[in-house]
Amino acid sequence: MLARPSTAELLADDLRREILDGAPAAGERLRERELVERYGVARHTLRAALRQLAAEGLVRIEPHRGATVARLGPEDVRWLYELRAALELEAAHLALERHGGRLPDGVHAALAALVDACAGPDEAWSEVSHAHAALHSAIVAASGSPRIVAAHAALTGELLLFLLQLQPHVEAGRLATDHVALVEALERDGAGVLRAHLRESAETLGAELA
Repeated sequence: MLARPSTAELLADDLRREILDGAPAAGERLRERELVERYGVARHTLRAALRQLAAEGLVRIEPHRGATVARLGPEDVRWLYELRAALELEAAHLALERHGGRLPDGVHAALAALVDACAGPDEAWSEVSHAHAALHSAIVAASGSPRIVAAHAALTGELLLFLLQLQPHVEAGRLATDHVALVEALERDGAGVLRAHLRESAETLGAELA
């Protein structure tokens, strides 16, 4: 039998969606009393949900200060770019090498899902964020390297936060167009084009945070 999600898991799902839609904003405090009253849950249930989000990197919990929505600083953005570049470039190189110079269908399906998520007139940024992360994860998965995949999966929370903080500087339509161009360039020119793609977005956000 399939296990039913707990109340804490369902609450974490709602809070995750709200965070990735930008309300509450990065750096904003998550007040326990307000959330307990709003959702009608016990305090221990809320705390379990917040711990789950903290494990994902979306929330930070400090002793005696409570929980806040995580926020990337300039150094976080730079370090994230450096690690993503190391993992994703090698993954893309292996993916192209192992699939005859073309990215497999899973990558193209993830790209189509991102384009669809960005196409609506009132697209939810949480859906865009997950679709964007899924595309980059699909490129990494195509490498067939379990250790690269595992290392990249550990960055998922930060990748979602990164796109959340980048939202004011990039329209959904442009995000889709840029990634269509990225996949085409990867298959045409090789894995090296991914570095410029990652650097551009990191520099855009880094400049705003400096």
